[in-house]
Amino acid sequence: MSQRTIGVTEVALRDAHQSLMATRMALEDMVEACEDIDQTGYWSVECWGGATYDACIRFLNEDPWERLRTFRKLMPNSKLQMLLRGQNLLGYRHYEDMVVEKFVEKSAENGMDVFRVFDALNDPRNMARAMAAVASTGKHAQGTICYTISPLHTVDGYIKLAGQLLDMGAQSLALKDMAALLQPQPAYDIVRGIKETYGDGVQVNVHCHATTGVTLVSLMKAIEAGADVVDTAISSMSLGPGHNPTESLVAMLEGTPYTTNLDHDRLIRIRDHFAKIRPKYAAFESATLVDTDIFTSQIPGGMLSNMESQLKAQGAGDRIREVMEEVPLVKADSGHPPLVTPSSQIVGTQAVFNVLMGKYKVMTGEFADLMLGYYGECIGPRNPEVVAIAQAQAKKEPITCRPADLLPPEWDKLVADAQALPGNDGTPEDVLTYAMFPGVAPGFFATRPDGPKNVGKTPDQVEAEKTSAKDVAGAVKGPIKYKVTLGGREHSVTVERA
Repeated sequence: MSQRTIGVTEVALRDAHQSLMATRMALEDMVEACEDIDQTGYWSVECWGGATYDACIRFLNEDPWERLRTFRKLMPNSKLQMLLRGQNLLGYRHYEDMVVEKFVEKSAENGMDVFRVFDALNDPRNMARAMAAVASTGKHAQGTICYTISPLHTVDGYIKLAGQLLDMGAQSLALKDMAALLQPQPAYDIVRGIKETYGDGVQVNVHCHATTGVTLVSLMKAIEAGADVVDTAISSMSLGPGHNPTESLVAMLEGTPYTTNLDHDRLIRIRDHFAKIRPKYAAFESATLVDTDIFTSQIPGGMLSNMESQLKAQGAGDRIREVMEEVPLVKADSGHPPLVTPSSQIVGTQAVFNVLMGKYKVMTGEFADLMLGYYGECIGPRNPEVVAIAQAQAKKEPITCRPADLLPPEWDKLVADAQALPGNDGTPEDVLTYAMFPGVAPGFFATRPDGPKNVGKTPDQVEAEKTSAKDVAGAVKGPIKYKVTLGGREHSVTVERA
């Protein structure tokens, strides 16, 4: 039987830990798996972008550019892939066009191959400059359709958006289902519609999360419709608000007209590596396994684990269900944007505020900007009463133009401001770090040589905690030994009962 090869994008190094453990995995826990990942036969390896850049400097004291260069060195045979938020880059606001061009240029220079470019509102105007910048570097520009469901979103509408992305120079298309909303029949209909409308030669990648429990079937239907590449995560880093298991996809295709040609032995080694590492990050794990309520709340995987962490920090972890019920109401008020970074954070945070403080009694500046058009156009109209509240708070008028058209040149000022910070290396990469996270970058620049590199716990620490937990009422009956790294040097520390 002649088989069609289905490409696979492995997401364990980026979206998997973003979705499962609030993006906390440190580089040191990935490097050992890189050789096997590089030799497995993936179409691409997603390893950068999304929330990883923010987490690197905010929590891990890692230079995200060094992370990218390390991946490039360790995976020389792989196409490295990133998730890029169009005009938002990896930050949470729109950037002036020159900043977008500089970021893409430096990302390509440091080793990036495939740029999955999306906009949280599916506004093509917010993707055009980034797509053109990728094309100018000679790298692969993948135009992205963010999938959501609403009374206004239709199969025909998604097919039309695909055509707009192809007209902008997309070398492939990604159907991105960040909330596990893509049911099997729409998956088939959209992929088949794209192929029939624009030709079988148009490459279509399909990205699904697993939270609702239906999307492995959706991947199969998409493949039957002609999808060329699908995204999965190695099984030890899968399911819950994450993704479908890579090995399950391989098994599902056995005896069908399709194959992945992935190296089974290397998949097992990758699986075992992350199975060993994952317990270190238990404190950041999402409690969600399967949640069909997401068909109503539409909360994406990466947003869910982070929202749970935020609510726990506010002492309101028991109110997650109320927030999930509020999210679709806020989404409708803002014109039914897809919920993906940064719109997911903007809508999600506003939903939290509405639950904890009263309906729109407190409005974030970002949500006000979303209501006033400063992130772009949504598919539907915005609630005029909420727009009026946003206008009164923000003290500015709604806009209908491309938001970046209102931004003055900012690169030279960013260079001057960044280079004045202690610890700044004076590189364009450091300027870009400052541009995206001006509140976090100064502390990162000042501490990165000597700061902690990992917020996870070593296997010895995990085992020690398990042992101590078995003692009566949590009492520690004997000494516990820890290994602590400070300033690049490892120290042994023994803690005994007082």
